[in-house]
Amino acid sequence: MEQRFENRRTKPYARAREDSENSEIVDISEQGSWEDRYAFKEDHKERRSSSDSLEVESYDLSVFPEDEELIITTVQLLKSPKFRYRISFGPYSMDVHEDIMIKYRMIKGAVFTKLELEEIITADERQRGYGEALKYLSRKPRTSFEIACRLKEKGWGEETIAEVIERLIQERWIDDAAYAQEWAAQRVRSRGKGKAWIRHELRQKGISKPLIEEALGQVSEEAEYDSAMQLAQRKWRTTSGETVDKKRKVGAFLMRRGFSGGLVSKVVRELAQQDGMEYEEEWEEL
Repeated sequence: MEQRFENRRTKPYARAREDSENSEIVDISEQGSWEDRYAFKEDHKERRSSSDSLEVESYDLSVFPEDEELIITTVQLLKSPKFRYRISFGPYSMDVHEDIMIKYRMIKGAVFTKLELEEIITADERQRGYGEALKYLSRKPRTSFEIACRLKEKGWGEETIAEVIERLIQERWIDDAAYAQEWAAQRVRSRGKGKAWIRHELRQKGISKPLIEEALGQVSEEAEYDSAMQLAQRKWRTTSGETVDKKRKVGAFLMRRGFSGGLVSKVVRELAQQDGMEYEEEWEEL
């Protein structure tokens, strides 16, 4: 079927009825206009993909005739949503994304069957899901799991979601390993979180256990120690009460932030020694 799309034949056709009532469309039926837009598209692909509007209608092909060839009579650019086109076959019509129109060479005079249009509708659904994912990613990086959850919430099917995720991975829009590594480093460095806390966060984001452990393994002991010490020093200065209370409160605070018992013990011991205090209690590992 792909080969047929690439070698689309044309036939004479009756002039399409002008749609004077719809001011939201621009007729680009002639192939020259279509090719000009294709060149423009390649130069602006990244910008368009992230800004594409996705509030589109799902078309029912049940009204299309079964046993006859359908000739495209007009191709019209919709002003809204962006990058959507209305493809008319005489009295019948359907809307598709520009990428799908180009892929299947849906130009004026091209001939399709209903079966082929069903394939195109499926491809258009995948394209819309892809656009939804890019829109979600434009705000900040996401994991595969987060993208899948977003698409599921929006009503996309499991097959479409899987295909969209695979495409995003191939195009390097999402990379769970790199995401986990950056997240772990940033949370230790800037947010004062320990490895136990970070492990829990990454699990919630759907990162696999091997990738989590790999990311945490790249966080140096020195970086985690410096983060814990900075937090502990601030907490120590602002904590009132007896010495025993200060040690308990600071230690518990660090444990809640996800630092290990061994690291907490080391940090609190050093703070106590700086104040000339003896420190004998040890914190158990999480």
